[in-house]
Amino acid sequence: MTIHTVQSGDSIYSVAREYGVPPSRIITDNLLDNPGRLAVGQDLVILFPTVTHTVRGGENLSGIAAMYGTTVQELYRNNPILGGKPAVYPGQVLNIAYDPPPLGEISLNGYAYTSIDRDVLRRTLPYLTYLSVFSYGITEDGELLPPAGDDAELVALAREYGAVPLLVLTSVTERGTFSSERAAAILSDPERRAALAQNAAAVVREKGYGGIDVDFEYIPAENAADYAAFVGEVRAAVGEGTPVFAALAPKYSADQQGLLYQGHDYAALGEAADAALLMTYEWGYTYGVPLPVSPINEVRRVIDYALTEIPPQKLFVGIPNYGYDWPLPYVRGETRAQSVGNTAAVERALERNAAIGYDETAQAPFYNYYDRPQTYADAVEHIVWFENARSADAMLRLVAEYGLTGAGVWNIMRYFPALWTIANRLYTIRK
Repeated sequence: MTIHTVQSGDSIYSVAREYGVPPSRIITDNLLDNPGRLAVGQDLVILFPTVTHTVRGGENLSGIAAMYGTTVQELYRNNPILGGKPAVYPGQVLNIAYDPPPLGEISLNGYAYTSIDRDVLRRTLPYLTYLSVFSYGITEDGELLPPAGDDAELVALAREYGAVPLLVLTSVTERGTFSSERAAAILSDPERRAALAQNAAAVVREKGYGGIDVDFEYIPAENAADYAAFVGEVRAAVGEGTPVFAALAPKYSADQQGLLYQGHDYAALGEAADAALLMTYEWGYTYGVPLPVSPINEVRRVIDYALTEIPPQKLFVGIPNYGYDWPLPYVRGETRAQSVGNTAAVERALERNAAIGYDETAQAPFYNYYDRPQTYADAVEHIVWFENARSADAMLRLVAEYGLTGAGVWNIMRYFPALWTIANRLYTIRK
């Protein structure tokens, strides 16, 4: 695998000649909708399969998998153009095998709302070890608030593709926002806390979930011990063999100040849960200063601290699957960034004829552009920070470098081909 960064004058055909691969492979492996136009600074993942197969009339995907001693799931991962669906056609060239992944095994967890486009979900599930369905909230009495949509279909699809569905249990209220007050009221009351743990376990059994991901945020410092105890109670309620995850705010030290951090005791939560997901994103956020979403230098600081409190085999690093577009100049309290998908960010760069740069310290791509107003005087400059193949590669390699068990992607609502292709080439994905 090679990541090629487009230079001025590059085309799909010149890049294909440079690496000795068919242009069609670059187009299909990168799912390029408009291969005739490339942005300067755009990343292309170049793959070198060791075995390919040209589909003949009458063949189907399961038969092709059997022919080569592989699985349909592996063919889905090796061929993103299939979209996680078995339909093939005569003349189609499939990537059957590659050299063995160099970095060992990885567990991948992806978060999805029940409203996720089912085509996006099917395309993504072959790469996932866990599918975390967001989310079940909580009432004042310790009852569960179900997600807005039907989660049964997501649970069934996860099972179909060999992923373990996780119920995400949050401190979100009827208003759809995290509540410090609601969390504190339940966590500080042993009876309501125990009832919530039992209620969550009952839904897991009823709906066919394979585990729970507990994500209580903005917990008051005085409830940190209560929260760790609650995660332990959830683990006891679901029973052995049903994993319980805890999502952790990205801390640099045990005594880090702030409502987001003080209620998350890394050592206690790491002991109480089977696994811990580091929410290593949102340095750049909707109302914040324009920054990369997950600057890798800051992510490393969080992992370095986490490893002093939690064994690496319990840790997942968080990877963002989105970026932000900020109008400039930034004004604190007024400027609001627009969320943008990574593929859409490249399309926007093409539309605005913007060259994509790359911050080597943060390991993150960015570019600037101007709106196209009626008059020049009304032009507004923007800066976009997002993720590309190089930033995804850098984040994924942290798993092997630190000996972590895996990575958790927030979130999988938009499909980002490079992330999954690179994960598949670097690691064997646990199923």
